[in-house]
Amino acid sequence: MAKGSAPGPAPHDAAVAGPAAYLAKGGTYFQGMRADYVEALPADPGATLLEIGCSEGQTGALALARGKCARYIGIELHDPSARIAATRLSEVHVGNIEEMALDVLPPGGLDAILLSEVLEHLVDPWKVVARLVPLLRPGGLVFASSPNICHHRVIRSLIAGQWTLANEGVMDRTHLRWFTPASYAAMFAGAGLKVEEIRPVRPFGWKPRLINRLTGNRWSHPFMTQTSIRARKP
Repeated sequence: MAKGSAPGPAPHDAAVAGPAAYLAKGGTYFQGMRADYVEALPADPGATLLEIGCSEGQTGALALARGKCARYIGIELHDPSARIAATRLSEVHVGNIEEMALDVLPPGGLDAILLSEVLEHLVDPWKVVARLVPLLRPGGLVFASSPNICHHRVIRSLIAGQWTLANEGVMDRTHLRWFTPASYAAMFAGAGLKVEEIRPVRPFGWKPRLINRLTGNRWSHPFMTQTSIRARKP
């Protein structure tokens, strides 16, 4: 999903193995809902929203039900999930966002774009984010989240000389790119967006909150399992 110094397979290998590995995941992987993003969306019953990696459409269905938008567009690589999402959303396009032509989407007509746990699966997420920004209207929002590679468990594993891939989580073997909270936010800022918030997907427990308080909030990054950002197009 990335370029530069981020660890991961070379682009050629990623392009071959990435989508195939992603499609081989079980059906439960494509279920879930980002109620926190729906809650954060402005109340605008006339809005048009886009979700990259919409899975089975649960998040979009909630946004439509709560009057957050009039039109909710999904893009999904996994065809079985896309078929389910098509019964819930305004429209769904099946394909790889890195290869799709975006002329099916309204240029400058989107009020928000959602990318939940998507960018880490891409060969070049920087390029994807840059291609998506022109689709936003001025003031349009982006909500995105990805795993945090500098979580303290990963740091401890590296100190022990280990880099062990898994079937899910931060070290999911289908991830092609890894980000820290700072490098994740920089990707959106580099595309011309103003990053308004960087936070964990799930609120911290009391121990991380205490450590952050004692250190002036300078040590939140080792405790974020996933980094979530909100950004806005100027």
